[in-house]
Amino acid sequence: MLVLVLGALVILGAIYAEPVPPEKTVVVLPKAVVQRPPDETVVVLPSPDGHTGTVVVQRGGERHVLNQPFAASRLTGGHAEVRQSFAVTLEALPARPTTFLLYFVRGTDELTDESKQELKKILAELKRRGVPNIMVVGHTDTVGKLEANDLLSAQRAERMKGFLIEIGIPAGQIQTAGRGERELLVPTADNIDEPRNRRVEINVR
Repeated sequence: MLVLVLGALVILGAIYAEPVPPEKTVVVLPKAVVQRPPDETVVVLPSPDGHTGTVVVQRGGERHVLNQPFAASRLTGGHAEVRQSFAVTLEALPARPTTFLLYFVRGTDELTDESKQELKKILAELKRRGVPNIMVVGHTDTVGKLEANDLLSAQRAERMKGFLIEIGIPAGQIQTAGRGERELLVPTADNIDEPRNRRVEINVR
């Protein structure tokens, strides 16, 4: 009934309304555009040693304390929510690049007793990573001639490569290099016996 009445009024208006002058301009205003608030996500990632800190996210009157691995606070379209749904995704990502250090007995390619124990942990970690790409770099201290140290550092790197091959890492994915005494971990003068410089760096990515 309402539609019919309105229709009659429109018809009457059409009959009795004065014609619009041709020079008259009709302006149509655009509708207001409402912008959607941007999405925002805060995720707590554990450090390489497994430690997880605490992050406090404050949005207006809402306060979220994130203190668990992969805990997340998400703002979607202006509405906040807290969840822990990123663990599966992040676990599927490649492991982070890392570097392991092993130390040697002076003048040899034999590991120190402490590094022999550390080697077991390193090999277990590398097996867990699946099929990594590895760079093994040998180093020496400054005792001895430069050429002899170059050779010794290369021997140390090759010795470590052998251990990696034994646990199933393809030789083609292991690169080796000997830096001799050119890249000292602890800067010293020539002919200084510094155990921390007699090392191999295993860079994994």
